[in-house]
Amino acid sequence: MKLKVVTGKIGLDDHYRGILSVNKALTDAGMEVVYLGTGQRVDSMVEAALQEDADAVGLSFLCGGHLQIMQKFMNRMRERGLDSVLVLIGGVIPDQDIPKLINDIGVSRVFLPGTPLKDIVDFVKEKTEK
Repeated sequence: MKLKVVTGKIGLDDHYRGILSVNKALTDAGMEVVYLGTGQRVDSMVEAALQEDADAVGLSFLCGGHLQIMQKFMNRMRERGLDSVLVLIGGVIPDQDIPKLINDIGVSRVFLPGTPLKDIVDFVKEKTEK
């Protein structure tokens, strides 16, 4: 059974090049990727994760707002019983925000620009393989 990853971008952040590269790397590694595109809302991403029975959710940020959005996102994931779904984010995330995202908010991992795509693929496989 293929691992399923739902990806997208929340809000008005319209930079998508990085997430498309990650989507291709995950697909090339044999995973099923459901890309929702840009301009998503927290609730639409969470409902997609639920409906798709996702193993992982990947979100990308470039324009800030990641702390507030991810707090809301993780709260909604818990409310919908999606506590076991791997949540990773990527993009331009200040170093000082990473511990808060992981330790306080519950994001599984943060990938910064320049991360080898293989590292992202390996992380998803390692944490979700059935």
